[in-house]
Amino acid sequence: MNKVFLIGRLTRNPELRYTGNNTPVATFSLAVNRNFTNQQGEREADFINIVVWRKQAENVKNYLSQGSQIAIEGRIQTRSYDGQDGQKRYITEVIADNVEFLGSKNSSNNTNQSSNITSSMANAEPTPYDFADAPVEPKGTDIDSNPFADFGASIEVSDDDLPF
Repeated sequence: MNKVFLIGRLTRNPELRYTGNNTPVATFSLAVNRNFTNQQGEREADFINIVVWRKQAENVKNYLSQGSQIAIEGRIQTRSYDGQDGQKRYITEVIADNVEFLGSKNSSNNTNQSSNITSSMANAEPTPYDFADAPVEPKGTDIDSNPFADFGASIEVSDDDLPF
């Protein structure tokens, strides 16, 4: 079984592109806090590449920006490409089947995640993506024209609330 659930903040604005058959695909990086602190008492984060397809890709581009908090449901995928130096490069990323908008960067009182993002990671160039060899888009990713139609109040999630 290949299933991933993540909650985090965007480290940069989503980048929207279109495949050869005009299918929208958005890419961005998500900062996800770890459940523990390091020896200095600081909470570290992992930076995870996310790919979103179709209408959800357009909604992500239109409604989210750096610092927005989201929840992702999807699967891990690994792909490869040849770098400029001729070496084969491997990229592991999450293909999002479902994206839930949790809040904007201004709606949260806890900004530890976004403040921990280093400028080099936040401004990192996206990795090359060859759209000619793009995988088949995941099914069930279409969202109604208004993604906020049944959107309630934002939910604050804290690692302190976890039982472990």
